Amino acid sequence: MQETVEPVTGLTVAPAPGCVPRLLRADSGVEDLAAYREAGGYQALGSVDTALAQVRRSGLLGRGGAAFPSAIKLSGVRDAHLRGTETVVVANGEEGEPASIKDKWLMRRRPHLVLDGLRLAAGIVGARRAYVYVSDSESARRIDAALTELDTAGNSEVDIALVTVAPAYVAGEETAAVRAVNGGPAKPSDKPPRPFEQGVDGLPTLVGNVETLAHLPFVHRYGGAAFRGAGTAQSPGTFLATVTGGGRPPALYELPHGVAFTDVLALHGVAPENVRGALLGGYFGGMVDRAVLTATLDHELMRALGSGLGCGAISLLTGECPVAVAAAVLRYFDRENAGQCGSCFNGTAAMAAVAVALRDATATAADIERLERWSVVLRGRGACGTLDGAANAAATLLARFAPEVAAHLEGRCPTCASGVYSADRPFEVEAVLPA
Repeated sequence: MQETVEPVTGLTVAPAPGCVPRLLRADSGVEDLAAYREAGGYQALGSVDTALAQVRRSGLLGRGGAAFPSAIKLSGVRDAHLRGTETVVVANGEEGEPASIKDKWLMRRRPHLVLDGLRLAAGIVGARRAYVYVSDSESARRIDAALTELDTAGNSEVDIALVTVAPAYVAGEETAAVRAVNGGPAKPSDKPPRPFEQGVDGLPTLVGNVETLAHLPFVHRYGGAAFRGAGTAQSPGTFLATVTGGGRPPALYELPHGVAFTDVLALHGVAPENVRGALLGGYFGGMVDRAVLTATLDHELMRALGSGLGCGAISLLTGECPVAVAAAVLRYFDRENAGQCGSCFNGTAAMAAVAVALRDATATAADIERLERWSVVLRGRGACGTLDGAANAAATLLARFAPEVAAHLEGRCPTCASGVYSADRPFEVEAVLPA
């Protein structure tokens, strides 16, 4: 597949050199049912035990952020089915991360790949009901059109309904998806129970990220060993990376796990010497300094750096001040928290206030000590990961960019002296994806 450029906006869509794409396709148009079937889509499920065994062999990890093994998720809900309990599957397309565009691209350009993955997941766990949960109106329109094509063609394997909600960062959390499908607000709920125990209508529910589900047709068609033909032993397969920053237009790349970070920079046209660091895995993963230049993009290396691949979003820090970027991210978390948990509502506000004061050179050493303490003690206190994401942003700023923090305490940041970076949604990419 050659590099393509989406019309009007200039969004680059391309696989890494030498990477045979599994999710991207050369045609930038919408793939309809006929084209998807001609390419081998919607193959019969066959033996459920064999299908599940191939997913287990593939080592497929969730692409929504947590990188949880897909086979374990599928097995947990399937076990409930084998006990005689009705089960449900939800395709989570509520891509609340502003720096990510992968799920929207899949739903807008390859809706049948997503629905095929949803069908396979439903078949494995024995679900007769499934939902596509989404907030992006154009994605919803494409999914709805694809469902109409399936209905016209007489598809009856699983009853798939479309559920739309207003976009929000917390709306993408799996319990928020369940609450919304159940008719409630798209806000997280306390755990346990988790959706695989009690989800939609109180039934065991598999909530799978759109990209995760989109990998299932490949595994089903070619097998787990073939899936492992790309990636690393612990992080198999390919993944979609939304790359922003560096003075370049945003891009969506399909990359094999284990690719060198500097290779991604070369693909994106950014010189390593211009990179101060990166915001990895979306806002949740926090920031990494220039140590990222020696890294490979796999879960093991990202954990070693104190970060993570998350949803695959990579925002390059070049001319931006890391302190100002962290302040913008923390302000976003402060605005976007669900307002349900006092620890999160107050904690994100407190951390954001200190970060903004630091950016504006009005913070004190005592403020920084409080910020460091909050980044540790506030973890795990909310119903979802928003507070943890804020803690990650604060902790990685303090640990990875100590010289910049010190410069702001002394009021001598040369970057901010020439203009302070400020954004309501740092490195937002959604607006560049055309209909």
